[in-house]
Amino acid sequence: MSNEWSSKKRVLGLLNGEKVDRVPCFSGMGNITVPGLEKYGVAFQEVHKNAEQMANAASSSYDLYGYETAVVPFDLGVEAEAFGCDINYYEHVEGILYPTVKSKILKTGDKVSVPDDFLERGRIPVVADALRLLQKNWGDKIAIGTYILGPYTMAGQLMDLNDLLKNSFKQKEAVTEILEGLIPPLTALAKHYKDAGADYITVREMGAPSDIISPRMFNSLIVPPLKKLIEGLPGPRILHMCGDTNPIIEMMQTCGAEALSVEQRNDISASREKLGKDAIILGNIDAYNVLVQSKPDVIKENVQKAIEAGVDGIMPGCDIWPEISKDNMLAFVNATKEFGKV
Repeated sequence: MSNEWSSKKRVLGLLNGEKVDRVPCFSGMGNITVPGLEKYGVAFQEVHKNAEQMANAASSSYDLYGYETAVVPFDLGVEAEAFGCDINYYEHVEGILYPTVKSKILKTGDKVSVPDDFLERGRIPVVADALRLLQKNWGDKIAIGTYILGPYTMAGQLMDLNDLLKNSFKQKEAVTEILEGLIPPLTALAKHYKDAGADYITVREMGAPSDIISPRMFNSLIVPPLKKLIEGLPGPRILHMCGDTNPIIEMMQTCGAEALSVEQRNDISASREKLGKDAIILGNIDAYNVLVQSKPDVIKENVQKAIEAGVDGIMPGCDIWPEISKDNMLAFVNATKEFGKV
């Protein structure tokens, strides 16, 4: 491999535990922006069902700003749709609204039923085709990423969230059975995406932060199926969780992912102290209040603080908000280059 550091070499080198030339600025989640949509003349509602438009929108963040990855899909409903849920695409609504699940199909006590043609249903073929296009057209320059939902977050897409939360305490065995039943299709999906062209995979287990589920419950209910899922996935793997993850950061580390992604409520210095110098920590810039609502100098300050606190890769705390301005996106990337030299 060339001695010159491409974005792809930098990101994948970091995730594989290698020493890299500087901190990369990338993500394991959606990176679509309005200027990127405008570049290709497409509306936000159109990019979720068309592989070419999806790939173009994802890659535009590298083309326009130097962002070091392209990640598809852009919403959390792909798996649920393949299971049989109806999805609202908000096709007649102006502005940015992500597709959401309209109908839930599971209740506590039900067994998970996986369609035989799961990998051929809904938009899974669209995402796989987008990954192939990204790898073909951009794979020599940037790391191509994708994500799947963690078992608990996936359960929250398929069943009423209040029912899931309530019965996590009252009917723990029944909820555990559902989580276990979701592992095989999620594993198959990740392998399918990897075969299609994904360089790395993020597991988004956003539905189980410590401000909703106690650390004790997290350890007994969430960790076992999450660990089993991650162990069966092709690497490199990132585990992302929302909320205040400091109380559970060591439990997250036991799940086996090469890197941990956290949001702005995580105290990076405290996490670094708990996990040690060899753990790969990614984060933790506020995706809305800082990246969208603030000025470039505030973004620069937040990036500097995150790097000084000990992050190995600069990431937004969640998906890039499409409404981010071009100036703010450039400030985000350029500040990482300025302060991230190893």
